[in-house]
Amino acid sequence: MGDGGQGRSTARRNRLLLAGLLAVVGLILLLLGLTVANGAVAGVEVALALLLLIASYAIQYAARRNTLYRDERQR
Repeated sequence: MGDGGQGRSTARRNRLLLAGLLAVVGLILLLLGLTVANGAVAGVEVALALLLLIASYAIQYAARRNTLYRDERQR
């Protein structure tokens, strides 16, 4: 497996790290939008937070799916 397996593992870890970062930022924006912000700013923050959370989920899903099907392709 050599370097190819390690490179894929690093790429997956980086994607999951990015997904986690997006989720944390999204949750912070959601909390700010629902508690502190007023009017249009609150709406923009909540919408941006939801987009970040959806992007985080999509990145996690792609990383897991890639790992799952990679194992099947190698057989």
